Amino acid sequence: MGQSLVKNYLHIIFSTKNRSAYLNQENEKEIYSYIAKLCQTKGCPTLAVGGNNDHVHVLCLLSKTLSLSDLIMFIKSNSSKWLNGKFGIENFSWQNGYGAFSVNPREIQLVVDYISKQKEHHHQRSFQEELLYFLHKYDIEYDKRYIWE
Repeated sequence: MGQSLVKNYLHIIFSTKNRSAYLNQENEKEIYSYIAKLCQTKGCPTLAVGGNNDHVHVLCLLSKTLSLSDLIMFIKSNSSKWLNGKFGIENFSWQNGYGAFSVNPREIQLVVDYISKQKEHHHQRSFQEELLYFLHKYDIEYDKRYIWE
C-alpha cells in the first residue's frame, strides 16, 4: 500500500491522583478546553472532553504518527504543569494509569453524549464503578492490587 490509512477513535479516561476532587465548576471548562488544545497540538482532533470532579474523559482521533502512551504522557504532564500554575493547585498530578478504549465510528455520538452527561451519570455510579464497567465491557484484565493507585 502506498499510503498509511488510519482512523482510530479513542475514549480515554484518567483520574486525578488519589481521585482528589480538584475539578469543579470554576475551573473545569477551562481545563477541558486546555486538554482539547493539547490533543490538537499533537494532531489528534478532539470530539469531546468532559468528566467529573476527580477524572476526565477524552474522545479523540489518534494521529497516525503518535502512540497512545505518548499522547497520554503529553496531556498529563502539560496539563499538570498548567493546572499548578493557572489555578495554584499545589502539587496537582494525575493518577499514573489510564483507560483507553476503541470506539466504533458509528458510535461516536453515543460517546460524545456519554461524556457530556458525566455529572448526571455520576449521581448513580462512582468513578470506580464506571471504570470497572469499561474494563468488563472491553474484557480487559487487570490486577486488583494496583487498579486504584
